[in-house]
Amino acid sequence: MRIGAICGATVLLALPCVTSATSQTRPVFSQDSFWYKPVPRQVPLNPNSANYVREFLRQFHAYYGTVGINTAAYSSPVYPVGPTAPTRPVTQWDCHGNGYIDRDLTRQWAAVPVPSYAQPADGTDAEMTIYQPSTDRMWEFWQARQVGGNWQACWGGSMQNVSRNAGIWAARYGVAATGLPFAPGQITVADLRGGAIRHVMGIALVDAQQGAFSWPANRSDGYNPDNAPNRIPEGLRFRLDPAVNVDALPIHPVAKIVAKAAQTYGFVVWDKAGAISLRFENPKDFTLVGKGDPYPDLWDGTPAYKILAGIPWDRLQFLPENYGKP
Repeated sequence: MRIGAICGATVLLALPCVTSATSQTRPVFSQDSFWYKPVPRQVPLNPNSANYVREFLRQFHAYYGTVGINTAAYSSPVYPVGPTAPTRPVTQWDCHGNGYIDRDLTRQWAAVPVPSYAQPADGTDAEMTIYQPSTDRMWEFWQARQVGGNWQACWGGSMQNVSRNAGIWAARYGVAATGLPFAPGQITVADLRGGAIRHVMGIALVDAQQGAFSWPANRSDGYNPDNAPNRIPEGLRFRLDPAVNVDALPIHPVAKIVAKAAQTYGFVVWDKAGAISLRFENPKDFTLVGKGDPYPDLWDGTPAYKILAGIPWDRLQFLPENYGKP
């Protein structure tokens, strides 16, 4: 695997050099956003941390025995657009059969600069993100599709003044069940090639506590009808014990990058999925503008489901509820 900096204009958009996950090709939130704040080495832990670790390990073993990596499917491509990009309306389609649409969402999507080459992520969620640095605006879509040449999506939102936003959607909008946007919590190719992830990582669990959530989440789709004990609430933060010697672990180089970021910035539970999983940058960000898929080189022959094998998940530490809330 070759890890190094990348630099080069996006062919179709003539945007600046890509040097990090916080360049102009990806949304940059307010400087005091929780997404960018390291967790102090010495920090009080959640009083239920040990039970939450056991619950995490239960899910790990019950659902495939791995922490998965989503790339082409279930990871939102992020399409940056220039200031003169033409706009079009994106309409809401009633994928749930509720019999109504959200009129405010219709207004938010009245003029969206969707690139002509854009495609949503593979998979049933069909996520897609559009980012326009010149207007400081971002659009996020769930179950996006084209019908007769026109774009539709079931849900999502439009965020204005991105650079002054804490990195949290207004209540009820956004794709993830927690109100946390996908772009800042996905692990990017620039992160991996640069050798360090300098932001909190979003993580999806399978089973989450019902009727409760922790800041920075502002909602939850947790489901626990049998009232099983110690289910982890969405929005909860956790990290890998900073005492772990990651360099001494016999794990993949990408896993070492993830593990070190897990010690410094940690994870936030932002969604549910069919397995415990992280979202990595969608390769459509590259392939649809004439570049090669970066992951064969980064994986270096290791199957994606084995990339994170060997991280000592039993050494997790859960942070208090509402950790970091202003």
